[in-house]
Amino acid sequence: MKISKINLVNFRNYSKLSLNLGNGKNIFVGDNAQGKTNILEAITVLALTKSHRVGVNPNLIMFDRNSCKISGTIRNNKILSKMEIEINGDIKRFWINKTEIRKVANYVSHLNIIMFTPDDLEIVKGSPNVRRNLLNIQLSQISQIYLKTYNEYNKLLKTRNEYLKILFNNSIADKNYLDIITDKLIEKAIIIYQKRKEYIDLVNLSIDKIFYNISSNRGISIEYVPNIDFDNYDNESLRKKLKHTYKKNYLKELNYGMTIYGPHRDDFLFNFNDHDLKLYGSQGQQKLAILSFKLAEIDIFKDICGSSPVLLLDDIFSEFDIKKRNKLLKMISEKDIQSILTTTDLKNISKKYIENAIIFKVFNGNVERK
Repeated sequence: MKISKINLVNFRNYSKLSLNLGNGKNIFVGDNAQGKTNILEAITVLALTKSHRVGVNPNLIMFDRNSCKISGTIRNNKILSKMEIEINGDIKRFWINKTEIRKVANYVSHLNIIMFTPDDLEIVKGSPNVRRNLLNIQLSQISQIYLKTYNEYNKLLKTRNEYLKILFNNSIADKNYLDIITDKLIEKAIIIYQKRKEYIDLVNLSIDKIFYNISSNRGISIEYVPNIDFDNYDNESLRKKLKHTYKKNYLKELNYGMTIYGPHRDDFLFNFNDHDLKLYGSQGQQKLAILSFKLAEIDIFKDICGSSPVLLLDDIFSEFDIKKRNKLLKMISEKDIQSILTTTDLKNISKKYIENAIIFKVFNGNVERK
């Protein structure tokens, strides 16, 4: 999968920008606050319909403008397609090959991306919600079943929470209705648990090797931590355990007025030599573990989708020392993948790893191909 062209209109600090990208490494060079990251953000919004940054949609629109538009020409194997997204206030509209797509679930996955940013340190240090969000984004790109199931689960979860409040305040309300909702919730939860477990197992097949190739250290693994202990993840075992958990904790959930067990409370941990990296790892190890996680996803995407994702790396060279930078670039060079990187300079980077790269100079919202 490759982005051959990207167009921006009134997006962040770009009133109008049109870029032709190369199939391999594309490097955007410039000082901070010139608009490098905005280009990566635009690609993220085009792919996922939302930014990787925290904020609301209007922040994406250029100051004093009412709307913005992002479009891109995508080549997936030999098939070309055009994706467009328009944002007007809180309203977002999407098109694929000029046909408007009404549901986000039918739009996402036409452009698969993997992105690493300096803010990704929160994946290790932050709350479980940050890690769940990462899993949801990645799985939604490669599995329409997961995205559809996850959306359905959230609707059922909202309904169940609302009915728990009704039951708490109304002793004659029908509890049988809650049981029906719970059974439907369990069906969706089973799929989510299984998909997440499978995905983390796949990441664990290569994450330690990648970590070693960059750092010469071993010992990284990912541990899936649902908030219910499961012996295994077959359908019947999950169903029995979930039914037992909801039945046992009915009064507890009734008092809280919410569903306190299920995949919406999941977590996963980065372990380094069997110790929680959040507690016992250095910041450098944490960043490298996250990068290794992201790089491990490349082959997963390729195997499942039949094409490589686009790799977005924001300010990657400032995050690691010279040796690690060059090892990372060597690894990227060995893969058939389009990568889009940002950096403030190209000092101390081995020329052999960027000699075939396309270099763009970014200054105050202007982009010049070198």
